[in-house]
Amino acid sequence: MKKISILLLLIIIFISTSFAKINLSLQREIEQSIKLGLTWLEAQQKEDGSWEHYPAITALVVVAMLRSNPNITSNFGTVAKGLSFISSCAKLDGAIHIGDLPNYNTSICLMALKEANDPKYDELIDKAEKFLLGIQLDESEGYSPDSLYYGGIGYDRSDNRPDLSNMQWVIESLIEKEIIPTDIENHQKQEVKNKEAKELFFERALVFLQRCQNLKAYNPEGYSKDDGGFMYEAGKSKAGGVESYGSMTYIGLKSMIYAKLNKDDQRVQAAFDWIRNNYVIETTPKMGNQGLFYYYHTMARALRVYGEDIIVDNNNVKHNWRRELANQILKIQSEEGWWQNENGRWRENNKVLVTSYCVLCLEEIRG
Repeated sequence: MKKISILLLLIIIFISTSFAKINLSLQREIEQSIKLGLTWLEAQQKEDGSWEHYPAITALVVVAMLRSNPNITSNFGTVAKGLSFISSCAKLDGAIHIGDLPNYNTSICLMALKEANDPKYDELIDKAEKFLLGIQLDESEGYSPDSLYYGGIGYDRSDNRPDLSNMQWVIESLIEKEIIPTDIENHQKQEVKNKEAKELFFERALVFLQRCQNLKAYNPEGYSKDDGGFMYEAGKSKAGGVESYGSMTYIGLKSMIYAKLNKDDQRVQAAFDWIRNNYVIETTPKMGNQGLFYYYHTMARALRVYGEDIIVDNNNVKHNWRRELANQILKIQSEEGWWQNENGRWRENNKVLVTSYCVLCLEEIRG
């Protein structure tokens, strides 16, 4: 009989009691899918504790494992090794990477360190947050609020071409749940400083978000259309021209909510209307299969944050997005437990990366 790991056993026990918004049959299928996906991922861990010898991918797997069950902690072998690898990639300036894409890697690694909820990572978390708060393009970098890229973030400090994808990872890392402090008084003093810095960060981020939204009332730039959706960067879209497309619009929606806009705000409603008018599961709106699993992950995260379980499309058809998205992901999982996109753009032919996206997506569906 095949030996079952303690990690996997806890996952099985937890997911069997954690669903509320989907029927029992689908619950069981999702349970099995998460179990298969995490079992396959557990087997892919390298000797150095990483997945793919890469910090961001390692961090995504660690987050997926920690979110699968509140009883899985930073002390579990597989997770502990992953966190150790992430820690080994930390630099003196607070960035976490192995030589490339410092902003992207640091933000996702910060998510994993916070999810670990372990005081021994307090210093790494503090330094990583300060690094990320310091890379935003603002007055200190010579950008004024009327600059096209003001408030944005790119792949590294020298990147003067900020984009919405890098921005969203940094936003996610800054709003992830807080650590349990070992020194309450000092932690509270530090939080006052961090809160002020984060509030300024989100104010500036909102300026950049508006410049990536096709909404003339808030984006009067000449390139702006008026459909409410989002493009990849100010004045440029991966779908061509300044075309709004699926993953960026979901990113825009959740990022505006994190920036404290309420659901009645015109910008939020315009983005949600674009989503309703372009609702599709099988492909990425305007992008086909390019970045499909990234789209699934951002879709689930955004809709859970937005707080709607039913989407009414432009034909007045009601969609239970949790059920429809779950069924789509379940039917394309391999028997071994992994997922893969045949279209390799943005590394989606990498099974570990894509499987992490899918497990995280199913965890969002589970809520």
